[in-house]
Amino acid sequence: MKKLIALMICSQILFSCKQISKSVEETFQPNDSIANKTAQAKPAGNEDHFDTQTETTSSTTVETHTSTYTEQHVEGKAIGFLTNVDQLTKAENDLKKLPQYLGKEIFIYLNINFYNDGHITVMLQHPENPKYVDSYEYNAGKWSAPKPKQLSVKDDVKSNLVSLNSIPFSNVAKVTGIYNEKASHIEGAKASDHTYITIYKHRIEWYPMNIDGTRERYFIQFNPDGTLKEFKQD
Repeated sequence: MKKLIALMICSQILFSCKQISKSVEETFQPNDSIANKTAQAKPAGNEDHFDTQTETTSSTTVETHTSTYTEQHVEGKAIGFLTNVDQLTKAENDLKKLPQYLGKEIFIYLNINFYNDGHITVMLQHPENPKYVDSYEYNAGKWSAPKPKQLSVKDDVKSNLVSLNSIPFSNVAKVTGIYNEKASHIEGAKASDHTYITIYKHRIEWYPMNIDGTRERYFIQFNPDGTLKEFKQD
């Protein structure tokens, strides 16, 4: 009888201990609290959502011996302009026919950019005042009106000019064709969609000068007439 009473007392003590332990756990870990249930019921996607559109403007850093600048270009449909000799020659001839340059030699200042969608940007020495420079754009088969280029006292216009006669636009097709042929044999490399020339002290350099592949990178350089000068792996 005494053993039965002792067993009953021990059971009651054990049950009381479990109840106390549960109360302590609920105090410090309120898993079933109202605040916790509210947090669990709150939708995860409570942030504001905005529709985004892909930018159609590309930025290319153009390197020169004197500076670097960003060439902004709104990408259009590729028409194979960079390798089309006929279209490139037409653009050159149309430039020479601009009224302000009729009977005058045209000088390109600092750089000229060609894009595969038929777009060209160029800066030309002013036809009347050699200290001034105007920018022109070729788009949809037509040249734009001149836009004055703001210069600083540090800009050496005279030293960074090349005659248009020394840069036949057909050479763009030659350079791009060689570049694309080399790129076609390099894993992950892309064909050029932007071929351009920089001018420094009356010398010209063709760009791009690098072909980036998935596993390899190559340096490529051209002579002024657009023929291959050097090609090697970096």
